[in-house]
Amino acid sequence: MTNELSTKFNPTEVEAGRYEKWLAAGVFEPGSNGSTSESHPYSIVIPPPNVTGKLHLGHAWDTTLQDIIIRQKRMQGFDTLWLPGMDHAGIATQAKVAARLAEDGILPQDLGREKFLDKVWEWKDEYATTIKEQWGKMGISVDYSRERFTLDEGLSQAVRKVFVQLYNKGWIYRGEKLINWDPKAMTALSDIEVIHKEIDGAFYHITYQIEGSDEFVEIATTRPETFLGDTAVIVNEKDERYKHLVGKNVILPIINRVIPILTDDHADMEKGTGVVKITPAHDPNDFEVAMRHDLPMINMMNNDGTINENGGKYEGLDRFEARKQIVADLKELGQLVDIKPVRHEVGHSERTGVVVEPRLSTQWFVKMDELAKNAIAHQRKKDGTDDVVAFYPPRFGDAYLQWMENVHDWVISRQLWWGHQIPAWYNEAGEMYVGEEAPEGEGWTQDADVLDTWFSSALWPFSTMGWPDENAEDFKRYYPTSTLVTGYDIIPFWVSRMIFQGLEFTGKSPFKRALIHGLIRDEEGRKMSKSLGNGIDPMDVIEKYGTDALRWFLSNGSAPGQDVRFSYDKMDAAWNFINKIWNVSRYILMNAEDVSADAVSSALTKVANKTAGNVTDRWILTRLNDTVERVTEQMDKFEFGVAGHILYNFIWDEFANWYLELTKEVMFGEDEAEKDITRAVLLHVLDQVLRLLHPIMPFFTEEIFEKLPNTSGSIVVAEYPKVRPEFNDDKASEGVAMLIELITAVRNIRAEVNTPLSKQVPIFIKSEQAEFLNSVAPYITRFANPSELVIAEEVVLDEQAMTAVITGAELFLPLKGLINIEEEIARLEKELAKWQKELDLVNKKLGNERFVANAKAEVVQKEKDKLADYQEKFDTVQARIAELKEN
Repeated sequence: MTNELSTKFNPTEVEAGRYEKWLAAGVFEPGSNGSTSESHPYSIVIPPPNVTGKLHLGHAWDTTLQDIIIRQKRMQGFDTLWLPGMDHAGIATQAKVAARLAEDGILPQDLGREKFLDKVWEWKDEYATTIKEQWGKMGISVDYSRERFTLDEGLSQAVRKVFVQLYNKGWIYRGEKLINWDPKAMTALSDIEVIHKEIDGAFYHITYQIEGSDEFVEIATTRPETFLGDTAVIVNEKDERYKHLVGKNVILPIINRVIPILTDDHADMEKGTGVVKITPAHDPNDFEVAMRHDLPMINMMNNDGTINENGGKYEGLDRFEARKQIVADLKELGQLVDIKPVRHEVGHSERTGVVVEPRLSTQWFVKMDELAKNAIAHQRKKDGTDDVVAFYPPRFGDAYLQWMENVHDWVISRQLWWGHQIPAWYNEAGEMYVGEEAPEGEGWTQDADVLDTWFSSALWPFSTMGWPDENAEDFKRYYPTSTLVTGYDIIPFWVSRMIFQGLEFTGKSPFKRALIHGLIRDEEGRKMSKSLGNGIDPMDVIEKYGTDALRWFLSNGSAPGQDVRFSYDKMDAAWNFINKIWNVSRYILMNAEDVSADAVSSALTKVANKTAGNVTDRWILTRLNDTVERVTEQMDKFEFGVAGHILYNFIWDEFANWYLELTKEVMFGEDEAEKDITRAVLLHVLDQVLRLLHPIMPFFTEEIFEKLPNTSGSIVVAEYPKVRPEFNDDKASEGVAMLIELITAVRNIRAEVNTPLSKQVPIFIKSEQAEFLNSVAPYITRFANPSELVIAEEVVLDEQAMTAVITGAELFLPLKGLINIEEEIARLEKELAKWQKELDLVNKKLGNERFVANAKAEVVQKEKDKLADYQEKFDTVQARIAELKEN
């Protein structure tokens, strides 16, 4: 049988070679679905992963969500483009390559800039290949013919143009300011590249002697080594304690430099001693004080965090080693008054993890006031005429605005070799030239620094489309992009910058919607990290469960904006769901292998016109319509978890557990015409189910789809299901819903009285819809196994019976036919004793005051939950015994 499926779902077999077939067929390219220039465009640019290593589970989640969106839109007939690419990731990649070279005892300086960059390009090629292999495993439907890299010449041209235009407007400038410095990477960092961590530190109380006096003032600092760069001390002019000292000088201990005592409001009389040391080159507040008082700014630290020539005898020491020696020397001099432990927040480099050093440095900056003001004003327009970005969930739009309202000037220069070299040149005469190309003539040297990686990434949505050529076909057709998918952790890093750069250079927001997701965490809710050893390689998960199972889990794991906890139990459930669909498909294909497309179409028309088929056929088609409508609605809102829940319930419960079983009444019968109708409906619903599932789980849906007897081509470009009003039949839907509720009620009664389905029992049904229920009596007989079945508008019984009330009917199952009452009472009394024993144990534990006082709150609550559960079961059994004794 050519369309037969294997007996068990094997993801390895199903996925092998499938991605390569899709690429060869070109089904991911615009127009592959038959779309034309008249079709509505829908575009996504991938958040470019860094070429620093393999993709992690967070990347798998991010790309899965994008692929779901673009696959559905492709099937819906949109002219779709999903553009792939990668980011050079300046600091991170350079650090990785430097670390690899260090293993062989080689420093970047040993190679020089050009040869070192050759090594970085080798690294990039290696990991770009790995990332593309992982993309293939994930099945992402990107158009590789448009693949971009942030250091491509086209993108580099865009970067240079943006830099020069902002410079010419006065919005990029070069100046000496206090910045965040990473002593390990030896480069400047922007504010959002600094992670603040709480660590143990100390306040060091030090005395400074008043010049020409035996008097001292006391200051407190967490960084005593910075006194090497002090240029003043300040007090508040209202502070009566120090008015007599204003205008005098203090002598810095050890180095004996004389500095003035000034007044400034920055000195808080209520905080510490009220005397504050001012180190302008190494503290942002001190820098502002120095600007107000025109103080000198002494940089006392080298790029690598060692003390420089301004540090006297401490020159060459690491900053923390210098701290230890300075503290020891101050103690010996008697000028260390006290050391008080403190727990405080300290900035750390996001990339290298070292403590960041505030440091005066000459850098390039983007002046943010106008850019931020324009972006905020644009986002707040609510008149419907502007392309305001719609955030999902909306609260992240507020987060974006909050960050933009508090943004500082952006330091964009980095002291690296890997990246876009700043398009500025200098000559010996002290002149500077900024331009897209090098200046003519000799004697010009280009600025050695490169741009912050986020500077080029901010241009990604339009630089990848061919800008600055505004006539580029992709730019005209697909920009602004339709949807951005990314994590909430990079709203300030990337999302914000894309928006204000897009508005500035294209006049439009770079995307119409921004779907913001959370982070992947482990089962305990912890962030995955190397230090915790709880990271999970998505490729390992795929090897065990298959890509489709991983994608199903990732798409159903949480609501937009929420974190998701990885769970192997949920992965098992995802695989089981696919296996269920696989087995359903095998059954349908085995029974409908020769049904043609014309036969299906004809049969569906007859069912819609009620000239053929039965109530269950009309019910499942109605339920399919409802599923299509609700799933499409939720997908449009990016509520993939809700859409998945709807699909799961329809496929597992209504289609597999009910309709498929109900059809066996027909399939095992002798009416061939009715069988043909049922086969057609089965095939149609399976076809539609596969199409609904395909954006989420592409591999196995394609495998089954191509084996359907009446399909051709790839499901990738098949039409997405639409609601077909001719199939809606509310009466059939209500009728079968009652039938299912009735059968379920009978099963529940049987379970309650421990009577297996194999034992026939009399069933009496009282209903005003007796005529309908009698028409479906064969189903009731098959699924409820009555020894006698009576369905009437009035039912009178002379004996005690188990009863159930359902929508539109009452059920009666005589007790005599179900149980031996004496035996059942004896069984229930044993069960009652069991629950009493459990209650006694829990009550004893909760009655122990020591346990309640010392155990964790969650442990005590768990015992309380057990108590409630056992009490409910005890009460239910006790009530049942009383009911049986009354009978």
